[in-house]
Amino acid sequence: MRDYTYPATIITAKALFKAFGMKFQMSGTEHIPRTGGAILAANHIGYVDFIFDGLAAQPSNRLVRFMAKRDAFEHKISGPIMRSFHHISVDRDHGQASYDQAVEYARNGEIVGIFPEATISRSFEIKELKTGAVRMAAEAGVPLIPMVTWGTQLLKTKDHEPDLKRRGRTIGLHVGEPLEVTGDDPVAETMLLRDAMSALLDKAITEYPVSPEGQWWAPARHGGTAPTLAEAAKLDEQELSDRAARRASRNEQS
Repeated sequence: MRDYTYPATIITAKALFKAFGMKFQMSGTEHIPRTGGAILAANHIGYVDFIFDGLAAQPSNRLVRFMAKRDAFEHKISGPIMRSFHHISVDRDHGQASYDQAVEYARNGEIVGIFPEATISRSFEIKELKTGAVRMAAEAGVPLIPMVTWGTQLLKTKDHEPDLKRRGRTIGLHVGEPLEVTGDDPVAETMLLRDAMSALLDKAITEYPVSPEGQWWAPARHGGTAPTLAEAAKLDEQELSDRAARRASRNEQS
């Protein structure tokens, strides 16, 4: 693939991160291959995760093609940018096409970034994962690489006001060893992926320069005040219910 805007945007972003005094904790970036395809499976804790996740592939001089909601591709500003980066549009009502495109990308030597939790984790823990990442890696015959991002929830996440102007934030990017998956038992292999991501999450929180104790942005298991996984699941259900009600109301009015 020919990339014109993607590399230039990364250079600009790095300059902006430096200007804002942002710091990065990175580990395991050597696990991202310098050549060949892979599926990079990352946690999802904030709306700006994908902006930072791709930086973990920079030491290997790779670009990541992220799977993102169709809305981002239909926006008049972000749409042209997403397409120029060769990211993959995901239509949840017709997911097979985006799945097939991701497999094709990986087979052709691209690194595909996916958020197997599907939605942002309000608990900041690793939610139950969809099996898509495992199935993609197995079908494409490429490694499945677990990854965890930490600190992006401080910038913009669900249920909290965005804070994009504060300087000196630290973002953690931690990559685990590749998992060789067969797809014979996607559920069991997805559990292995979740275990690997959970271990990386514990590492990220432990090494973060700010203690999680009493912080809204930290899991209850680490002394934070975020909802537990069970509490977050109920909030997610309520959000879906409210969204469906709004959609039904709009349909009635039209």
